Amino acid sequence: MTQKEFIPKQESKKIKSGEVTWQSPSNIALVKYWGKKENQIPANPSISFTLDNCRSTTTLKFTEKETSDNTFEFDFFFEGQPKEDFKPKIQKFFQRIEEYCPYLKDYKFEIHSENSFPHSSGIASSASGMSAIAVCLMDLERQLFPEIEEEYFIQKSSFLARLGSGSASRSLEGGLVVWGEHENIEGSSDEYGVKFPYDVHEIFKTYKDTILLVDKGEKQVSSTVGHDLMHGHPFAENRFAQAHDNLDKLISVLKSGNTQDFIKIVESEALTLHAMMMSSLPYFILMKPNTLEIINKIWEYREKTEIPICFTLDAGANVHVLYPETHESKILEFINNELVVYCQNGHYICDQVGSGATKIDN
Repeated sequence: MTQKEFIPKQESKKIKSGEVTWQSPSNIALVKYWGKKENQIPANPSISFTLDNCRSTTTLKFTEKETSDNTFEFDFFFEGQPKEDFKPKIQKFFQRIEEYCPYLKDYKFEIHSENSFPHSSGIASSASGMSAIAVCLMDLERQLFPEIEEEYFIQKSSFLARLGSGSASRSLEGGLVVWGEHENIEGSSDEYGVKFPYDVHEIFKTYKDTILLVDKGEKQVSSTVGHDLMHGHPFAENRFAQAHDNLDKLISVLKSGNTQDFIKIVESEALTLHAMMMSSLPYFILMKPNTLEIINKIWEYREKTEIPICFTLDAGANVHVLYPETHESKILEFINNELVVYCQNGHYICDQVGSGATKIDN
């Protein structure tokens, strides 16, 4: 589906007011997206596990304006309190999607959002937060245009979410989601995320992700700045080719259930992401000493026990520990005995592969 197909062509119904509530999860990329073109188009494809417990709940209240004007009118509340410093991000998001959601200036909105994970946890909330707002807007759109079909609803929700935060495009559906065009993945698109279309071994359908909170502070370099530094990066083109190649390899790995090859790809991708940061100009390091301590402990434990535990990293210091559900009790024991000491205030979050965005009845 192309961008133009997301522009409403028929006349909308009239709705005076209402409210909708959706929950949308975060996700953790296995093949990383790092670097983007104009209009939030990814420089390479990525694939992620949709998470379950780390999610945003967003309520969108809308009231038709008495007189139409040329402004976006909205208030944003985070965990019950006005959040003025987030409003410029929403304003920019509305500007980006106005062409595809021409009804935005017809309504005054109240957006109420909260996260299931602490705001200071060091977990990026842009994926869950922006995807939740996007799917709420699409719920309104479905009321205005009742003939919208489910496939269009999900694709456009992901498309809108991408224009708020690239990784948010991967949070609408459950399991494994691909964002970015790849020649060997049917239906893949730069415009929106798609559910991984091929066979997935049972072991990967219930994978666990325990997130070790190494550093809860704000990152020294934002992801937006980091993505921009891929322009002119000396290793950029090789990196983009590597991502395509690793995603290609994962197709057979995910089908076979080969956890050893899964580990090689996922850990390599995590370290390559941070290598891109360390070799850009200006260069920067988001890992902390405790990040490296945890990685080494995981490697030692895996060699000693032969349990298929591995790590991945986002653009930050926290470590996502990935492992099959069958080894959960042993790995949680390992985390509590050997890894929790490296977490800020001993904090970690237990999560697993989830089912995507869900509507909450008001």
